[in-house]
Amino acid sequence: MSTSTIANKSASTATADFLPLNGTDYIEFYVGNAKQAAHFYKTAFGFQSLAYAGPETGTMDKVSYVIRQNKLTFVLTTPLKPNNDIADHIYRHGDGVKVLALMVDDATDAWEQTTQRGGKSYLQPTSLKDQNGEVVLSGIHTYGDTVHVFVERKNYKGVFMPGFRKWESDYNPSQTGLLYVDHCVGNVGWNQMNPWVKFYEDVMGFRNILSFDDKDISTEYSALMSKVMSNGNGYVKFPINEPAEGKKKSQVEEYLDFYLGEGVQHVAIATADIVKTVAELQRRGVEFLKVPASYYDDVLDRVGHIEEDLSPLRDLGILIDRDDEGYLLQIFSKPVEDRPTLFFEIIQRKGAKSFGKGNFKALFEALEREQDARGNL
Repeated sequence: MSTSTIANKSASTATADFLPLNGTDYIEFYVGNAKQAAHFYKTAFGFQSLAYAGPETGTMDKVSYVIRQNKLTFVLTTPLKPNNDIADHIYRHGDGVKVLALMVDDATDAWEQTTQRGGKSYLQPTSLKDQNGEVVLSGIHTYGDTVHVFVERKNYKGVFMPGFRKWESDYNPSQTGLLYVDHCVGNVGWNQMNPWVKFYEDVMGFRNILSFDDKDISTEYSALMSKVMSNGNGYVKFPINEPAEGKKKSQVEEYLDFYLGEGVQHVAIATADIVKTVAELQRRGVEFLKVPASYYDDVLDRVGHIEEDLSPLRDLGILIDRDDEGYLLQIFSKPVEDRPTLFFEIIQRKGAKSFGKGNFKALFEALEREQDARGNL
């Protein structure tokens, strides 16, 4: 594999969407033990082995396992020694998301467009080459220690990217119906939501498509505010949460306390059959938040007719909400590590473009019960 830094080229003519994105390429997690984490995500979530990088492939300071399910790709990375950026990230934050990688046609242009607009460079345009072609990477910083990496892979035919080899395993549990990243939610500090909204507007050309204040997302004890940022074609959506004043500590505050800073709160993953997917995830040991059974007493009065039978939704704890475009079904896992930080959402959209505003109160109360059990409310 060869690596080179690409010199700046002249800025292209600005267009209405100066940063065209084709979706999420991968999400990279920095974890304490990548081999064990890969086993967990394969066993519990149904990912398949895809690629590996480590000393055997010429990467001497870290190992990375790449797993995939349909269009959903996770990279799990662990340092092999202390006193480096990856080890420091894990020591400070625990296991968590480092990279939200975005598919682009031109990684050099993406870097130029965003850094010219005030983005802080994380990775200058860099070419990675091997016998299967070329991948170009670049990147900028976003909230906390999280970064966006722009991935251009139109000239690459290998399994993942240069520096990785195909990872073949005799252990390949069946998939669970997870399809692709629907959205990724970031938690930021007090009074930091609007500055990061402005960052996504100015630096990346996103727009604010939905806003929720403390009246929308609150209970008797805690509250938060949120704004949903979307790129031009709607393929990439980043809701941004900040705490709001309440009698007790909100889930966002708890996250910030335990993550020791801003970061990705949860990854929402799409499915085409949420009942089948969640039933299988639960069978494999994935734990989900539960709302009171009374939630289902009048839910159809609120959301109207749905195609699904209510009984399995109730049994599994799946929530329902409707907007002007249709309805959605969603459920949230408990944190997937010991710190109460990162969790996952499973979502099935039946036309709805929103994010479950009608479920916020029930969800927040479920989160508060978990916080109270941990002594953190």
